[in-house]
Amino acid sequence: MAVIKRMPRYYRHLAELLRNDVDRISSKELSGKIGFTASQIRQDFNNFGGFGQQGYGYNVRELFNETGKILGLDKSYKTVIVGAGNIGQAIANYTRFDKFGFDLQAIFDANPKLIGLKIRDVEIRDIDTLDAFMEENAVDIGIICVPTTVAQATVDRLVKSGVKGIWNFAPMDITVPKDVAMESVHLSDSLLTLVYLMNDKAKEREKKEKKSTSK
Repeated sequence: MAVIKRMPRYYRHLAELLRNDVDRISSKELSGKIGFTASQIRQDFNNFGGFGQQGYGYNVRELFNETGKILGLDKSYKTVIVGAGNIGQAIANYTRFDKFGFDLQAIFDANPKLIGLKIRDVEIRDIDTLDAFMEENAVDIGIICVPTTVAQATVDRLVKSGVKGIWNFAPMDITVPKDVAMESVHLSDSLLTLVYLMNDKAKEREKKEKKSTSK
């Protein structure tokens, strides 16, 4: 899992190398761009068979394509968003998802003022029509952007309809069956981590300043 968590970062940097017309790169050079050690990079890709050649390095196009396959980006995924608030709308407006193969089918919300509006030609539908829509469409991924009070119930509805992937933005821990994949994004957790790191670095600076003044 630790290796898989690093794969999107490889994919992003390899895409940038392609945009800059870089044909090949060594693990040492890739290390300088990504921040992982050259040894770590070689070990990560060796988990999937290894794609480099000694004395040559990595073919950037090949490594980019193989990394995409590892992540499952050689397929397309039908997706729905439940919750058309600020986060739901921001996700719906993120055009790069299309490039990754995520095909947004519909957006659902309970707010009557939003129902019928469109975001990038995708209609916001009444949440009451969710079950019927799911019965008629084979959806792969459900994106949850609803309040905590209805988050688990919403996930249960999606799972019951056959969804096998949940991307959860609700600020709570959700449970799903073992055969359903889930990734939770807790924005407040990330912000609190940032605040901790800021204060930790401030303490380090204070210690250094005290040492320098004591000399």
